[in-house]
Amino acid sequence: MQQSFNSIYTHGFIRAAVCIPSVRVADPQFNAERTLELARRASDLKAAIALFPELGISAYSNDDLFHQDALLDATLEAVSRLIEESRSLTPVLLIGAPLRFEGKLFNCGVVIHRGQVLGIIPKSYLPNYREFYEKRQFSAARAAVGQEVRFLGEKVPFGNELIFNAVNLKGFSLHVEICEDVWTPIPPSTYAALAGATVLANLSASNATIGKAKYRRDLCASQSGKCIAAYLYSAAGPGESTTDLAWDGYALIYENDEMLAQAEQFSDEEQVIAADIDLERLAQDRMRMTSFNDVVTDHRDRVRAIRQIDFEFQVPTGEIALMRDVGRFPYVPTDPAERDERCFEAYNIQIHGLMKRMNSAGLERVVIGVSGGLDSTHALIVAAKTMDRLGLPRSNILAYTLPGFATSDKTLENALGLMEALDVTAEEIDIRPSCMQMFEDLGHPFAQGEEVYDVTFENVQAGQRTSHLFRLANHHNAMVLGTGDLSELALGWCTYGVGDHMSHYNVNASVPKTLIQHLIRWVINSRQFEEDTRDILQSILDTEISPELVPAPEDDRDRPVDEKPIQSTQDKIGPYDLQDFNTYYITRYGFRPSKVAFLSYHAWSDKRRGSWPDLLPVEKHIEYDLPTIRKWLEVFLYRFFKISQFKRSCVPNGPKVGSGGSLSPRGDWRAPSDSEAQVWLDELRRNVPEY
Repeated sequence: MQQSFNSIYTHGFIRAAVCIPSVRVADPQFNAERTLELARRASDLKAAIALFPELGISAYSNDDLFHQDALLDATLEAVSRLIEESRSLTPVLLIGAPLRFEGKLFNCGVVIHRGQVLGIIPKSYLPNYREFYEKRQFSAARAAVGQEVRFLGEKVPFGNELIFNAVNLKGFSLHVEICEDVWTPIPPSTYAALAGATVLANLSASNATIGKAKYRRDLCASQSGKCIAAYLYSAAGPGESTTDLAWDGYALIYENDEMLAQAEQFSDEEQVIAADIDLERLAQDRMRMTSFNDVVTDHRDRVRAIRQIDFEFQVPTGEIALMRDVGRFPYVPTDPAERDERCFEAYNIQIHGLMKRMNSAGLERVVIGVSGGLDSTHALIVAAKTMDRLGLPRSNILAYTLPGFATSDKTLENALGLMEALDVTAEEIDIRPSCMQMFEDLGHPFAQGEEVYDVTFENVQAGQRTSHLFRLANHHNAMVLGTGDLSELALGWCTYGVGDHMSHYNVNASVPKTLIQHLIRWVINSRQFEEDTRDILQSILDTEISPELVPAPEDDRDRPVDEKPIQSTQDKIGPYDLQDFNTYYITRYGFRPSKVAFLSYHAWSDKRRGSWPDLLPVEKHIEYDLPTIRKWLEVFLYRFFKISQFKRSCVPNGPKVGSGGSLSPRGDWRAPSDSEAQVWLDELRRNVPEY
């Protein structure tokens, strides 16, 4: 059965739940009832996994009561009931129980799905220090003789080296370990991840002490990051608290070092936390991380010893909305403190890259074209700070504004004002005469007074600007500083060769348009420059993005400046909000277009749940529906894969700024110039509804 476009299970996600039930010590019947109730809640959430605490059916803090047959018999009976009740439940249940095999007692995790026990996992490492005395009651996994046990009349896989693979849900491979196992130098889940497990689950009890919650978070974050996996962690709730110890019921869900969900500590209520895990993202990162796969080779024998248990997961049907925060601006953190840190780092990476290039070239001057737009503005303030760091006067920045046939009074005013405020060497060169000469040489209709605004008309202006800048650099023994950004390079929105495509060094090469806006905003707010400079920077931020190459229609030319229609970049190639989103998920993760559209719809549509307090000031009132998202993603795919790579194959040097990558052919993106876009376009058209 084909899944709905609006279901997470269509796009490589699974929903994971971690459950903290109420427990009574040594009361398996009560504990099974509470476990079953939370399992039903997880099932209602359409979860694929429901994780419960260590020894949750008997309770953890039984001490020597674990050697009482009455308790063990009652536990077995309770587990049997849960197995039967699981037939009508969606998730794979991971429950904890003390179980007897081979004349030994093991602290076990039991993996149950749809009335079947898929496997039983004994705890590998038994803590026997400070308040823990588990070796007094239990045997460790290494003490087991057989790889199978007879359990409730069936033969069941037994051991700590089991991976459970959902054969009908790609990437859903589950490993289970128990509490102390993850506190060791080499947890069992490490080898499981090397053998392909993507979801690592830990049934834990873990009593509460001061500072322990942070340490648990660090453990789970680190293990999920090193293993490039999801890590689910449960901890027993306050019902366990007895004698000298207390429990806090803390649960966590991580994905590759990113926290997706956490429970409330010391809650008086039962809790179910849930989050959606991106299995395809994990697969993409593992595929790219060559060092991860080198470790697999180094531990080949141990990895081969992992046993793979296949099962069929009954995938929930219908619409299942994504339970995950997808930031609208993947290059821009939503948390203000993190965003400021990102901007600080990006700004200084650009400055240090330019400092090194100038020192290596033995040059003390730069030439830059300043249009009054975002990109050249940011490159100019990077150059200004670079001169300050090098101890050179800002007058060594030779800044030129080069107005053409469609330059607006507003941008020209901003450009001149910014250059004056920064105290750089500023000049204005009108490129229209040299452009007219070229139009005449080409026999272009514009030279005969016809209003023909074709690509030649646009590129002659772009080419004249860059040609002037290179010759000025020759004349003044300087280097041309590029201003074009990552977003333009992704879409091929730059004039090839002697145009804005070329420079001696481009500080903006790996900075997307959406981040440049926030970099300038950060420069304003962090008071990097004087007040008059900050005022002009704000004016530039408030101006519509435009190449300003085509004049306004004749009927509009006498209207006030702020009322004239301008040539809009985003009308041609789509909103940079969406296209930066597309660039990130296509290039960073290689996601199929339908998944990118699904994520974009979740982030940008009016279906986005709640008030979302993390929205940035510039995005509060912006929405895009699915047809709009599909339309501009189709534009992106055609431009990115079919027509723009040849421009990226020969870009100037420029510093890599973010983990989202760059499009340099010498770095993150190496692709053929003559590929087709059809497979991406077909996938989009086949799987994303138009309406």
